[in-house]
Amino acid sequence: MSVLHTLRNRVVDAPGSIGARKRIRRWAWLQDTFPDIGSMSVIDLGGTVEAWLRAPIQPTAVHVVNLESQPVDVPDWIRTDRADACDLPDSIASRRYDLVFSNSVIEHVGGHIQRIKFAETVRHLAPRYWVQTPYRYFPIEPHWLFPGFQFLPLAVRGQISRYWPLVHTQPESRAEGVRSAMEIELLSQTEMAFYFPDAILRYEKVAGLIKSLIAVRTK
Repeated sequence: MSVLHTLRNRVVDAPGSIGARKRIRRWAWLQDTFPDIGSMSVIDLGGTVEAWLRAPIQPTAVHVVNLESQPVDVPDWIRTDRADACDLPDSIASRRYDLVFSNSVIEHVGGHIQRIKFAETVRHLAPRYWVQTPYRYFPIEPHWLFPGFQFLPLAVRGQISRYWPLVHTQPESRAEGVRSAMEIELLSQTEMAFYFPDAILRYEKVAGLIKSLIAVRTK
């Protein structure tokens, strides 16, 4: 692992990193917002089993839905399905939950129409929800850890994706770099308020600047 990738790990990924501490604070905020979460059924759109196993809270039941396969050997309070949150099969869409949880997913779903479908799914599945996404106008793009990455021309973002050493996984070609840059569209406050008009917007801040947005509906 290069020195810069080690730095990324220390800042974002590793236990005790800045990112890990922020995630712990977010779990605490979630529990403060929904004090009865321990007795809830929760569907996590786009989440992972690993995240819930590390979480300091444990709902009665958690249903993890992700496009990527999840571990088969999971505790009996966790269920997993491989599915698209923007187009759920009837076996999931027909169910109802106490809470929908989603962390850093809506910016990945692929454009405005897909985000509308994602938001409709959230509001359909439960009366309460917590949907978090990185804020478009925070100065450092959180996926690439590159200042102002989201405001650069696509061709430039494609090159940065290929060569910037702090990227999570470096693409092998320019085309793959462009594709990875196109797959993430950070949202503004106006967009989040549009997708979730019945929610309250909350803000995570770093050094007084908004780092992420959370659309919350508590009843």
